[in-house]
Amino acid sequence: MALSETQSNNKLVKYRDDFIVEWWRENRFSPYQGADMTSIIRVFNDLKAGGEELNIPMLSKARGTGVGSGTLTGNEESLDDYGMRVRVDWARHAIAMKKSEKRKQSADAFGEAKPLLNGWADELRRDETIVAMLSLPSESAQANLGSDAGDRVAGIRYEAATATQRNTWNADNSDRVLYGNATANYNATHATALANVDATNDLFGLGSSKLMKRLAMNADPAIKPFKVEGTNKEFFVAFHGSNTFADFQAALDAAGIDKDARARESGGMDSNPLFQGGDELYRSVIHVEVPEIDQYVTNTATSLLTAGAGSIRVNPVFLCGQSSLVFGVGQMPKPTFRESTDYQFVEGAGIEMCYVLAKAFKKWPKTATTLKQIGMVTGFFAATGT
Repeated sequence: MALSETQSNNKLVKYRDDFIVEWWRENRFSPYQGADMTSIIRVFNDLKAGGEELNIPMLSKARGTGVGSGTLTGNEESLDDYGMRVRVDWARHAIAMKKSEKRKQSADAFGEAKPLLNGWADELRRDETIVAMLSLPSESAQANLGSDAGDRVAGIRYEAATATQRNTWNADNSDRVLYGNATANYNATHATALANVDATNDLFGLGSSKLMKRLAMNADPAIKPFKVEGTNKEFFVAFHGSNTFADFQAALDAAGIDKDARARESGGMDSNPLFQGGDELYRSVIHVEVPEIDQYVTNTATSLLTAGAGSIRVNPVFLCGQSSLVFGVGQMPKPTFRESTDYQFVEGAGIEMCYVLAKAFKKWPKTATTLKQIGMVTGFFAATGT
């Protein structure tokens, strides 16, 4: 008996009309930004109406001893003011396709252009927030990168800084920078201080969190924690890469923090932190995992990969209070469309935005050359990934 076989061209092929799109992580800094003074990332919208540079005035608190019943005239205190200046720049991207290619597709790839571009914009702002957190303050408005990529991060990028510039930042901020788990690890030479961080004693743990918080509380000028509305509770937020965050979670597990200090009877798995991912709260510090901090070190701030004792990897941890960063907005992401269409044969969808990200800083005092990061303690810890 002869059995029929289907010729290859006649075999049924099913094509879905939608795509599996590569996942992108939402910007984990977004919940901490806002226009109010208590925000960690302070948003300024002044340049939406036009202009290129923004001056942000800053004042220090009154510090004088004052007088009693004596003469006040001649014993007044002068205001310690400063203006931090930044400049916005543009970021643009687009996707284009010919009609001839669009007709070939079983699914509408070009229809995914808008969400893909929105994801690109979100990731760019997240990644440049990390760059700004590790950047070194500079009084001059940021210089263009020398390419059409633009420069939306004010200050000196860590990876582009010279040894002298890093040492100057290190000395200026000696009361708000930490190397490992001992203030004795500090050295005026930044590279030497990093080399004091070792894989045994300087993993991020419970003591690290408490030490960074203590530095923030004792810093001068003060680093201001943010408060929950309607209460007197003060909090800081520590942003980690995955390596230091995993070490911190291991320390929480070893101490039984989640096991013994959280209610688990009611609500089952939904209310039990042992079955939840996300942030960790310990002694008024909220710890947030941002995996892209690790990626930034791996791909860009590569000197940190071998900076520790025995050439181990060192990662930054950023403990932030109010106004740690400035986000100056010239234009929020806006969709754009290709106009030069070759007789409507080429379609293009784009996105454009205009902004600047900067670590907030001021001269301290204003007559000095010292530039202090006013809202952040920067820590460097062993991050071997074990």
